[in-house]
Amino acid sequence: MSKSLPLRPTVLALALATCFPALAQSNAEVLNELRALRERVTELENKLKAAEARAPAATAAPTAAAGTAGAAAGAQWGMTPEQAKELARVTVKTEATEDNLEAWGIKGLTISGYMDPSYIVNRRQSRAGFQFLNSQSGGYAYDTSYIGAASLDFTKETDSGTRFKLTLSPNRSAGAVIDGQSIVQEASISIPLTDLQTRMIVGQLPDWTGYEYQQPTLNPFITHNLLFDFTVPTTYTGAGIDYTTGKWWIRSLIANVNETIAKQGQRAPVLVYRVDYSKSEFDGFGFAGLHGKTANYNLCANDACDIFQKTTTHLFEVDGFFVRGDWTVQGQVSYGQQKQAAIMPDADGNFPDSKWVGASGLVGYSITPRLQVLARADYLKNDKGGGGLFGYTGYYPEFGVDGSYGDYRNGIGPDPTLGCDVDPTASGCDKGANRYALSFGLKYAFNLNTTFKLEYRRDAANLPVFFDVDSGTYKKNNDLFGASVVLSF
Repeated sequence: MSKSLPLRPTVLALALATCFPALAQSNAEVLNELRALRERVTELENKLKAAEARAPAATAAPTAAAGTAGAAAGAQWGMTPEQAKELARVTVKTEATEDNLEAWGIKGLTISGYMDPSYIVNRRQSRAGFQFLNSQSGGYAYDTSYIGAASLDFTKETDSGTRFKLTLSPNRSAGAVIDGQSIVQEASISIPLTDLQTRMIVGQLPDWTGYEYQQPTLNPFITHNLLFDFTVPTTYTGAGIDYTTGKWWIRSLIANVNETIAKQGQRAPVLVYRVDYSKSEFDGFGFAGLHGKTANYNLCANDACDIFQKTTTHLFEVDGFFVRGDWTVQGQVSYGQQKQAAIMPDADGNFPDSKWVGASGLVGYSITPRLQVLARADYLKNDKGGGGLFGYTGYYPEFGVDGSYGDYRNGIGPDPTLGCDVDPTASGCDKGANRYALSFGLKYAFNLNTTFKLEYRRDAANLPVFFDVDSGTYKKNNDLFGASVVLSF
């Protein structure tokens, strides 16, 4: 068309000039106009060809085999040139970011944490105030435990499926309960063996006993139940197997219990395990146990009495849960014993075995999706040999405890008014206190990251084992009030 267009107007102009001489004078003007029109058409054709070169034609779309190369060579179909340039820029930037994350070791890394500044009122301790990041060097108590913590968790998973986990919590970690200064809550490695469901686990792990979790983000109350506080270990340091199949989850370790290194003359690791079964998304059960020799603070292993002998210990518990709709129900029963670990010696100066049984139950009801009302009841029978629980032995008067032969802040031991430190064989000294606790609480989810908690707790015993700071006497009960803000990310 562009080649024949100039020819036809030229012949026509000559014919018109011959037939109509009057028009011959304007022939030059007509030719000029036709030349201008031809140049304009040529210009438009060149622009069309340039546009086709920048975007692939619909009839020549890349095939499946060559789609990637075709897309990379030019703009994507349906995009403007500016959009295609932006897509290429984002693609290059994304690939560079992925390369940098892998080079810096950040790929597969998850960072999370929480804080829970708390306000605690303890009637018998005559104490009311905020607590946050306070030291554990003063010993473990149910009104301090892990309350008022700040924690930072690093979890890294490699391409091979190996997981690295390090959780730090200054002054409030499980490690701090052991030595009073560690900031390590957990430091563990999980290595897949035959598959991702069969793993080797090694390192320091917090105890997994019972239905209640240590973290305030998972524990609906501020305080913990009696079984959590006084009948279970704190940490395990060892190696074992983590196995998942269907609805079953099984973990087992050969480990040191409540110590990161075996002391001089100690060569007896302990078997610990936990098995969980999720019957459905609404309910399930689990059980955990410990069998082996653990530290007995009644029996010194050297003259300085800074190393203790170990005696055979057996712990076993069963727990379960039901969570459906607005209701949450959880429960646990426990049994434990340790050789020569009772608080009071017998008439011959020998310590009998400590034994205890306990139960704890929790009920929660969601008044609204954000507001939950809670109740928890605990019972701990611990009357044999003047009492004695896991890790609660060695109450000699020369150790400087609050009262003779007992822990009278936590309410553990025989009646302190009987003078058992003077005469361990006095009537009633061989009986320990049975403990009770009843807690009521509110939990309000302010937003996805912030939760407010309130708790009133009544502790009681059948013996006067709570030391009252104001009067200097011993009482059979104690009251605690707590409030906390839990922020997590």
